[in-house]
Amino acid sequence: LKEIDVEHPAAKMIVEVAKTQDDMVGDGTTTTVVFAGELLKKAEELLDQNIHATIIISGYRKAAQKSMEVLNKIGITVDLDDKETLKKVSVTSMGSKAIGTAKEHFAEIAIDAVKGIAEKRGDRWVADVDNVQIIKKEGKSLDDTELVRGIILDKEVVHAGMPKRVEKAKIALVNAPLEIEKTEVSAEIRIRDPTQIKAFLDKETNMLKDMVQKIKKAGTNVVVCQKGIDDMAQHFLAKEGIVAVQRAKESDMDKVSRASGGKIVTNLDDLEPEDLGYAGLVEERKIGNDKMVFIEGCKDPRAVSILIRAGLTRMVDEAERAMHDALSVAADVVEKNKIVVGGGAVEAELSKELRDYAVKVGGREQLAIEAFAESLEIIPKTLAENAGLEKIDILVALRSAHEKPKGQYMGVDVFTGKVANMYEKDVIEPLSVKEHAIKSATEAASMIVRID
Repeated sequence: LKEIDVEHPAAKMIVEVAKTQDDMVGDGTTTTVVFAGELLKKAEELLDQNIHATIIISGYRKAAQKSMEVLNKIGITVDLDDKETLKKVSVTSMGSKAIGTAKEHFAEIAIDAVKGIAEKRGDRWVADVDNVQIIKKEGKSLDDTELVRGIILDKEVVHAGMPKRVEKAKIALVNAPLEIEKTEVSAEIRIRDPTQIKAFLDKETNMLKDMVQKIKKAGTNVVVCQKGIDDMAQHFLAKEGIVAVQRAKESDMDKVSRASGGKIVTNLDDLEPEDLGYAGLVEERKIGNDKMVFIEGCKDPRAVSILIRAGLTRMVDEAERAMHDALSVAADVVEKNKIVVGGGAVEAELSKELRDYAVKVGGREQLAIEAFAESLEIIPKTLAENAGLEKIDILVALRSAHEKPKGQYMGVDVFTGKVANMYEKDVIEPLSVKEHAIKSATEAASMIVRID
């Protein structure tokens, strides 16, 4: 949807819905779009029966609120140390992605990464997926995708004379150029004596030497610099056996700082030994045709990296999308530790509950709530259709399964074409993904219905 240039205002709204869903929870975009579309279709039918838009919207809103209550009631609370459940959630999110057998491997990586970056703020857990850096390179296979407990810099070491590998690295993060800056005012110097030229040139060299000495004095053996490093300074750093990387991205600097625990220094005079970050190993490696610097083995990294490998460019992109979904859902569960069952089971259950609720509300709103309940069934319908099954048969089977006691876990098993217990089949999703999908689809539909 991002790639489609739509002109139609209503269609634009639907694209927005997908984007919001992706930004907020990172998964369930298809659900949201399909559901919003169905809500509009049902609203149109009601408008044709001369039911006013306001009544439809108020019915939809009540239905959405009721859905939230039911969701929280049927949600299953997860223990964050229960790795198996987290893994199942991640695998489910990658069901629609074409990465085949690598799902298990990706799920393991995603969970380790999210557990690494999760932090407690006040009394709730927060996991910001932006602290996971994803680097993709063609070559090797999906199974060679790896998690690095640290950061990968897409840069090479600046000078050939520097060591390619440093253990027990002490990292200085410098946001200042290691070069002599040109003066702002143009000045001329009158030199009457050849020795003065030498003194003038030596002064420049000594200034650079001083910079390098300051870095050395703090006990540094790796420098990550956000600005440039002068050739002469590179030479002195190489002589001291210090590894340096120049022109690192600001976002990468932040990540290295989070991973290694180092502070970013803007003035070399302020560089103290306690500002340095620590990493078990800093090494330049060749990945594909490029050289990259790996900073890994950090004690308690608050930022980690994932190196995604695959044979084809398109495959690498698909793998990145799959990884994004897996990371997002793992983070969603960390932030709100409730899960629901997938495979259209939740939607069928909500639909049943809403039908009962509609009768209690009565009046014209009842029609709108019933329309909402029917719209929810588009999810199991679409699943059935995509699997080449007869959607009416499936829907009838689903409805009768949900009427029985303990029927709330029954969903569409696309592999057998029957209705089955999805909890046992390990098809589970974070509660927040469903919540957000229903909320944003309802909002978008209400907004479009209001427009004549």
